[in-house]
Amino acid sequence: MPVPWFLLSLALGRSPIVLSLERLVGPQDATHCSPGLSCHLWDSDILCLPGDIVPAPGPVLAPTHLQTELVLRCRKETYCDLCVRVAVHLAVHGHWEEPEDEEKFGGAADPGVEEPRNASLQAQVVLSFQAYPTTRCVLLEVQVPAALVQFGQSVGSVVYDCFEAALGSEVRIWSYTQPRYEKELNLTQQLPDCRGLEVRNSIPSCWALPWLNVSADGDNVHLVLNVSEEQHFGLSLYWNQVQGPPKPRWHKNLTGPQIITLNHTDLVPCLCIQVWPLEPDSVRTNICPFREDPHAHQNLWRAARLRLLTLQSWLLDAPCSLPAEAALCWQAPGGDPCQPLVPPLSWENVTVDKVLEFPLLKGHPNLCVQVNSWEKLQLQECLWADSLGPLKDDVLLLETRGPQDNRSLCALEPSGCTSLPSKASTRAARLGEYLLQDLQSGQCLQLWDDDLGALWACSMDKYIHKRWALLWLACLLFAAALSLILLLKKDHAKAAARGRAALLLYSADDSGFERLVGALASALCQLPLRVAVDLWSRREMSAQGLVAWFHAQRRQTLQEGGVVVLLFSPGAVALCSEWLQDGVSAPGAHGPHDSFRASLSCVLPDFLQGQAPGRYVGACFDRLLHPDSVPALFRTVPVFSLPSQLPDFLGALQQPRAPRPRRLQERAEQVSRALEPALDSYFHPPGTPAPGRGVGPGAGDGT
Repeated sequence: MPVPWFLLSLALGRSPIVLSLERLVGPQDATHCSPGLSCHLWDSDILCLPGDIVPAPGPVLAPTHLQTELVLRCRKETYCDLCVRVAVHLAVHGHWEEPEDEEKFGGAADPGVEEPRNASLQAQVVLSFQAYPTTRCVLLEVQVPAALVQFGQSVGSVVYDCFEAALGSEVRIWSYTQPRYEKELNLTQQLPDCRGLEVRNSIPSCWALPWLNVSADGDNVHLVLNVSEEQHFGLSLYWNQVQGPPKPRWHKNLTGPQIITLNHTDLVPCLCIQVWPLEPDSVRTNICPFREDPHAHQNLWRAARLRLLTLQSWLLDAPCSLPAEAALCWQAPGGDPCQPLVPPLSWENVTVDKVLEFPLLKGHPNLCVQVNSWEKLQLQECLWADSLGPLKDDVLLLETRGPQDNRSLCALEPSGCTSLPSKASTRAARLGEYLLQDLQSGQCLQLWDDDLGALWACSMDKYIHKRWALLWLACLLFAAALSLILLLKKDHAKAAARGRAALLLYSADDSGFERLVGALASALCQLPLRVAVDLWSRREMSAQGLVAWFHAQRRQTLQEGGVVVLLFSPGAVALCSEWLQDGVSAPGAHGPHDSFRASLSCVLPDFLQGQAPGRYVGACFDRLLHPDSVPALFRTVPVFSLPSQLPDFLGALQQPRAPRPRRLQERAEQVSRALEPALDSYFHPPGTPAPGRGVGPGAGDGT
């Protein structure tokens, strides 16, 4: 028993309104007008020559509005044609001119000139009709009695029956007077086809109109066309294109009724059906029933293919037009996601069957093309792998060029782009010196180059082979010693794994505050915490840039389950207020190495989208800033006052494996002792008496 493919049971398409038309008997044209008016139709058509606009001698009748209605003109009960009835609404325009003698001397006008004001108005109204391949013009004579002549008022309408037109055609209608006193009226209308009218048994060209049902049986889809027996009709399946002519798929002349069987994978949004009776000049009816079907859209992307034409040119091959954009990405071996090379490259709009180019110097098997539609990845293919072989264990180096010939290099890895040279624990960082030597000696393959930067692919094979050779020799000669070393490394790795990563962000208000931040970071490093702060990465920041450095550090910290610490000061609060209020930067509110200001562009979205809790904490120093002074948006995460709330602060940093309360208190006292000299130096410069110190709720007062 067939099951419905989707809800579709219609006469060749959805017809929300089916019109029942009035029937006119006989081939003669006719005209009639509103009560009080008299009208007459000329016996034959006239030439369509509007002429130039001339001044009106006084009040004239002018067309003001066109209105159409569809009717049937029938020669027999079942032999009719579609006809367009046109109504022209008329109004009195213009006015009588005052006699010169009356205006000059203020006297009474000659009674003889008042007679025209009480006379009736006459007009010759032209209707011009155009519907390919027919053009006609008819002339209507209209007379309005004097009683209805009111300046600027409508006097009624005149109706013409009727202009014959083909189903589904576009018609254009103009109306003007002869002579022409005003700009002509015009109206363009798209006539319905057989689907929208109750004309199946009245108009011969609609006799072959089938009732269409779509059903599925396993992997097959059935198009059931219920056409009357012995009715001969043509049926065509084609791919409708937004740009260019349709792509034909299948065509046959058939006799009804028929069942057409298709594979369900053949259904795509642009698959359309065209049907027509096998008669001369018959009207062809089109329907695209799968345009909104989700299965058809899935089939479209399954059928889409990327084809490499040359080193730089390729195209997207698909049955239908679709909105998409494409970019290059780097696919490393091992199953990691392909990393888009945006920036330095950019997304490009894609047009189906149109050749596109990427500005590459060389191809590489690890270069792939990603195609997105509505911000969702739909297609990815490594086009160069077919000709250049499988994926290689190469490292992609990204060179960034700035003003004054400033250059920086980073290696693209799954965790981000690692600056070279770097002290990070990634593979590219460990081999960074060798990679730079290979780049300088010309052993790396340049893939792309422009004024902003370049891409280089550097082979890792020789380093991998050398490493395995040394490892094999060490295993043979020093098995026992190697086991011990591996055991020690394993214990060290476990200890390192217990330390949570923490990224410390702050505003460099002054040099004293920077020393205070450095003391806090150093004290936190004594705990099982891995602290990153820009004070210790100035060279890396200069090479990579503030924003790039922060992006890499933030992503690595959060991917490792770490926490970002926002250390608030008066300068930091001012910077936050600037961003939230879109104000102007205050002079001296930030320094050249202030990553806090550079990081706000990425920190704010996390807070605005509710993704900050569990990933961010805030802190401030007791005597410098009260937690209530922190903007409300950033108080959606805990904000601790230091050193009075050190135990709670350390507990939040070391979650989810926080130590016992007693151990936590010991660590808080350890950090407090490390902070005391820096706090005294900052709040009480040499030569000023220092107050008592302590850890606890009373250790500081808020502002």
